[in-house]
Amino acid sequence: MVLTWLIFSALYISNYIVVQIAEGKTFSSIDEIPYNRVGVLLGTSKYRKKKIHNLYFDYRIEAAAALFHAGKIDFIIVSGDNRKEDYDEPEQMMVDLMALGVPEQKIFKDKAGIRTLDSVIRAKKVFGVNKFTIISQKFHNERAIYIAEKNGMDVIGFNAKDVTKSYGFKTNLREKMTRVKVVLDIVFGIQPKFLGEQIAVE
Repeated sequence: MVLTWLIFSALYISNYIVVQIAEGKTFSSIDEIPYNRVGVLLGTSKYRKKKIHNLYFDYRIEAAAALFHAGKIDFIIVSGDNRKEDYDEPEQMMVDLMALGVPEQKIFKDKAGIRTLDSVIRAKKVFGVNKFTIISQKFHNERAIYIAEKNGMDVIGFNAKDVTKSYGFKTNLREKMTRVKVVLDIVFGIQPKFLGEQIAVE
């Protein structure tokens, strides 16, 4: 009984903290979102099982390209996982952004964005960007904004189109636990697994 209470309390408190900090800092309208020089596109796999397109990926790419073409960002850092030789999220994101008309020279690859915390903090510590727009679905943007705020960054989020409740059921369940973990990461000062030499976004 006590353990159950602790689990539910942790889920509730962590979600409340993340939502409160991100309040008023995510936008779903291109017309309403303020300009930032740089956008950070958070990665995910292009495909689900059996080579079925991942709608989270598709909608994020569309959102980032739309933001760029509307003049709301000038550069895009594509940040994702590249730990396996045959798996490269940033490369795939760059290819798909270019297919939607974003010039290659406006895209910077962050191949050590293993998880959201790494992507956000590396934007500051590796790419030297302290003020930027995060691009993902709203639930993801909220968590990323929480990480950024706690690390002294000035960020907003542009909400990519979300999926249906049935499509995102497992992701939404996992997000609840992930928010507990990210709050603990901040409390204990967890930093990215990899940093490296600085890269100028220009």
